[in-house]
Amino acid sequence: MKKIKLLALLIAVVLLIGCASGAKFENMAYTETSKFKYEQALKKEIGLSGVDGGEKTNPLWTSEISNEAFQEALKLSLTSQGLMSENGRYQLKVNLVKVDQPLFGLDLKVTTHVNYILTDTKTNKVVLDELVVAPFTATFGDAAIAIKRLRLANEGSGKNNIKGFLEKLSLLNVSAISLAN
Repeated sequence: MKKIKLLALLIAVVLLIGCASGAKFENMAYTETSKFKYEQALKKEIGLSGVDGGEKTNPLWTSEISNEAFQEALKLSLTSQGLMSENGRYQLKVNLVKVDQPLFGLDLKVTTHVNYILTDTKTNKVVLDELVVAPFTATFGDAAIAIKRLRLANEGSGKNNIKGFLEKLSLLNVSAISLAN
């Protein structure tokens, strides 16, 4: 009888708390178009060759950022900025180096460490190689359930990281780099 009660309690807890879900790409995408200005040479010239280092979410454990979700968020972000191209002159390779997540807490702070490498396909030269580190804190006010709060923190950190990359891209002078080579 005790085992049945314990099993019922466990099932109730799982149903009340829910399962972990991975970060959603649409919540990580940075689509504000008035913030940054880019060099004309970058317009519709950046292709995304891939994202590595992410993790798939185990529904029974914690929320994670998958390669696929981060790649879709980057595509959406680059497209909204007028930079994305399937066959652009510049190819972007991305590596999620580390995602720092807390195990528990009321305020959950996630920090993403992402390396962005942009290569000029005409010269085979790397024009940008940056590690962007971006934190985001989701509070109890954002979501009472910790699993959802962690997903929100992942998404916020991912979005801040992409924003940081776009900011660095807006400062990039590819014309000067091309002339120097």
